[in-house]
Amino acid sequence: MNGAWEKHSSPAPESAALSLKIPFNDPTVLQRLSQQLEYYLEALTPERRIVIVCVGTDRSTGDSLGPLVGTALAREYSPLFDLYGTLEEPVHAMNLGDTLLRIMRGSRQPFVIAVDACLGQVASVGCIQIGSGPVRPGAGVNKELPPVGDIHMTGIVNVGGFMEYFVLQNTRLNLVVKMSEIIAQSLLNAVQKTRSKPVIPFALPD
Repeated sequence: MNGAWEKHSSPAPESAALSLKIPFNDPTVLQRLSQQLEYYLEALTPERRIVIVCVGTDRSTGDSLGPLVGTALAREYSPLFDLYGTLEEPVHAMNLGDTLLRIMRGSRQPFVIAVDACLGQVASVGCIQIGSGPVRPGAGVNKELPPVGDIHMTGIVNVGGFMEYFVLQNTRLNLVVKMSEIIAQSLLNAVQKTRSKPVIPFALPD
């Protein structure tokens, strides 16, 4: 499965070619994330199944961003996309390859949105990013795992570059939860709008 998304990814629309990076507490964060996601999703044919893969584990505070996003989306159950990765059933290093295989067997040319936590510079902590191409889970802690996604959403949860495992373990849960709720709502907004369904919002943090 390594490299699967480089092989089958379709070109992103020009309007979404540049990635978006925005602080989670920016007043326009939800609107801008939703709009950026819509650029990608509007270009899809109705036959392409949307699959959201939330990577991470609840055994690490910083790495729980993905499962928290997945759990929030699971509460707002929607038939408009397939979902992998929740607090109850996380997608992590041990089962990532099997999960990708299930996705490829279950849908013909699925459009995969990967969600994951990452580490970055001090000034970027708390920022949420959207970009084309796959995310590379485990890269920040020197793990060789398969790339995931036609596009990716990542949350910068802490500072990288030194003792990454320790940093992830000591990331503030408050920040991770707030970022996860924003990411989940933006995904729900974009999918429902582009697939012609009404948006059902859920509560965001103050």
